[in-house]
Amino acid sequence: MQKQVTRRGRPLGATTFEVEPALAFGAVVRALRTADGVGQEALAHQAGIERSHMGKIERGEHMPTLAMILRIANALGRTAGELLLETESVLTEQQNAGQQSQATDA
Repeated sequence: MQKQVTRRGRPLGATTFEVEPALAFGAVVRALRTADGVGQEALAHQAGIERSHMGKIERGEHMPTLAMILRIANALGRTAGELLLETESVLTEQQNAGQQSQATDA
């Protein structure tokens, strides 16, 4: 009898977070950072996050923890609430755009 090999971790391509909010949050962080004229490396340093990790957050490849959101907001000179409200606004716009395109397709 052959022993079955069990692979550790998530299946390839699986995520442990919802992609849409991660993409929206990352877009908000990038927009605010660039509007302030701050480089990604400088923001990451101010927030105490690795630059590569900040890049993943901005691309929506990683959903930051609450502690990271607080540090990012502080580094941007904003509150976490402001970042989350802006993220929610982006998500609402995307949902409305999706509903409008479905209505025109029908």
